[in-house]
Amino acid sequence: MKAHIGIDNGITGSLAYINGKVRFISIPTRSEQSYTKKKQNITRIMVPELINILRDWCDGKSVRAFIERPFLNPQGIKASISAARALEAMLIALEECGISYEYIDSKSWQHALLPAGLKGTAELKRASVDIACRLFPEHTEAIRKHKDGDSLLIAEWARRNQI
Repeated sequence: MKAHIGIDNGITGSLAYINGKVRFISIPTRSEQSYTKKKQNITRIMVPELINILRDWCDGKSVRAFIERPFLNPQGIKASISAARALEAMLIALEECGISYEYIDSKSWQHALLPAGLKGTAELKRASVDIACRLFPEHTEAIRKHKDGDSLLIAEWARRNQI
């Protein structure tokens, strides 16, 4: 049986693993002073902890990760920089663990698993929570706390498509 990892990338993202067992966690992060002269914080992915999680989940198994394509937009420069930094940290962790990966557009899994006609981020997030809780009731508390089940739905989309 092939294992699937769904990755809702970013510092507020999550990871899901489906291989008979289902696991769901928020991406481990920490906040620290930014590199800028002006006082501001940045949030960074804790790569060593992420590597330990991935190794625990995937040791000796056939695994493929599916990363939702990150938001990169010059008009949202801070968010774009954060997304690019988070993606690089995620790629380092995946490569360190020898996990193959591919990028997917959110519309791919949303079209297959969410109802048609949803408008805006709020409706998409609400539907993501509702459907992820319905499909994975054992993770309801974590899904509601995280405020979406996107990574679970990405992994489930990959499992259903036997990718």
